[in-house]
Amino acid sequence: MKAVVCKQLGPIENLSVEEIDRPVLKDHELLVEVKAAGVNFPDALVVQGKYQVVPEVPYVPGAEGAGVIREVGSAVKRYAVGDEVTFTALGGAYASFIALPETACLPKSPEMSFEQAAGFTITYATSYYALKQRAHLSPGETVLVLGAAGGVGTSCIELAKAMGARVIAAASSDEKLAFAQSKGADEVINYQSDDLKARVKELTNGRGVDVVYDPVGGSLAQLALRCIAWDGRYLVVGFASDEIPQFAANLTLVKGASISGVWWGAWAQRDPKAAFGNHMELLEMVSSGVLNPQVSKSFPLSEVVDAFKELTERRVLGKIVLTL
Repeated sequence: MKAVVCKQLGPIENLSVEEIDRPVLKDHELLVEVKAAGVNFPDALVVQGKYQVVPEVPYVPGAEGAGVIREVGSAVKRYAVGDEVTFTALGGAYASFIALPETACLPKSPEMSFEQAAGFTITYATSYYALKQRAHLSPGETVLVLGAAGGVGTSCIELAKAMGARVIAAASSDEKLAFAQSKGADEVINYQSDDLKARVKELTNGRGVDVVYDPVGGSLAQLALRCIAWDGRYLVVGFASDEIPQFAANLTLVKGASISGVWWGAWAQRDPKAAFGNHMELLEMVSSGVLNPQVSKSFPLSEVVDAFKELTERRVLGKIVLTL
């Protein structure tokens, strides 16, 4: 089968597409024919050896995808051959086939294409977990979304609006902000040309925002924390800027605020029942038309390096996927 292979951690240009053996199925596993796979910023960090989980090489990257079950192990109970599923994994999605425990698979919504489904699980699950379990978002609250035109940023906008919040989207260009508005953002801030703190103060009548959703990190984080309202919640989602911020603890004291980490994958492993419940709620939102996940760009497997560059150079609007 064809697969993207990382033989040495480092520059993404090290990746190659090769023929490798199809995985051998264990009793509790499913063999999924991968139709499409999501391209996420953590995937790029893993390849470069910068993520909190460091794989042994050689390995096949890719943490999420969608496809069709072609074989089932003797101990599998939930799924059957022919079922369409989405899946998450520690790696292996960028291949024609992947063997997975059935707990790593989730039902695919019939309303979504394989491309849409491949890019749905991690971004929407991360944002929903962040807003629901970590921020305890209430209707009428205001959410500031940094990196608002990226995959997790746009999913956060959609979900926050669905949960009754007001959304202020912040991004680095007018093009990105227009894209964020098309996803439902109420207000926008260009943090390259505007003073983030001053604009937030203006847009909230001096109160500040209830929730900050931050997948960017870096110098923006310090500014955004100063934009938070009393009893605000700052969500640390990721570090697309490639810079981990250092927060001033006194700001959380004077604002009665909290800083919460958002690592959906680790939480889902610890509480799979709640994670499955979240997923089914998300699928219901898709079925009812509340959510409309879109893929901005797709690449064939052979162009995996170009797909990663689109992401790491922060040119992407929304979600990109690989097709097989």
